[in-house]
Order: sequence, then C-alpha cells, then structure tokens
Amino acid sequence: MTPDDFTRSFVTLWSARDAKGLAQLACEDADMLTLTGLWCEGRTAITAAFEAELTGLFSRARLVTGKGKLRPLGPGAAVLHQRFVLSGLVDAEGRDLGRIGALLIATLVAKPEGWQAVTLQFSATDG
Repeated sequence: MTPDDFTRSFVTLWSARDAKGLAQLACEDADMLTLTGLWCEGRTAITAAFEAELTGLFSRARLVTGKGKLRPLGPGAAVLHQRFVLSGLVDAEGRDLGRIGALLIATLVAKPEGWQAVTLQFSATDG
C-alpha cells in the first residue's frame, strides 16, 4: 500500500465493518485517538476500539470522503489529513443521530509490508 491508497483502504474496511483490517493499517505499536475519545496503544487495543465502535455508535455509519491532503515529510514518511462526513450514527436504542464532520490525521511510515500509520487521530469537526 502507498500513502495515496490509505484513505481508500480505510473507507473500504470501514464500510465492511472490518475492525481487524482497519487496525492492520497501523503499525503493531501504533497509537490512536478514536472518534469517541478512546486512546489506544498498540494494534490489539486499536482492534478492540474499532470493534466496539463499529458494533455500537457506528454500526450503520457511512463515510463520505471530503478534501484530503498528503504531505510528504521526507523519504519514507508522510502525514495524511482526510476530511469525512459520517451519517447513519445510532444511539443505544437504534435512533438515528444525524451526521457529523470528521477528520482523520495519520502519520504514515514506509515498512517492508507497505505504508502503515504510526499514529492515527480520528476526530469530530465542526463542518
């Protein structure tokens, strides 16, 4: 995978509700802050967080890709900023909560198995 493939892979895995696949986009020792504010250290914790979110609040959520920017930091490193709109959020009773803006920020590094995130931050935004 290249840095340019990261967003497409993230959206595809999110749409499939593939928590393990999403976590595989990150290095084994990556850190992540999730949309619901969970802080995760390591791929195992990232997998658990995605599993919880994708079976709860985001069980029917759809991602619409907005503006993105990829900033190379030098050979083998880049920062990705990707805006999304999420719709289909549901509360514990299954009621629709509307839509929100979100921003995914990923620091990517080249690894033998392809580019992976060493840090991820997926945060709600105001538009």
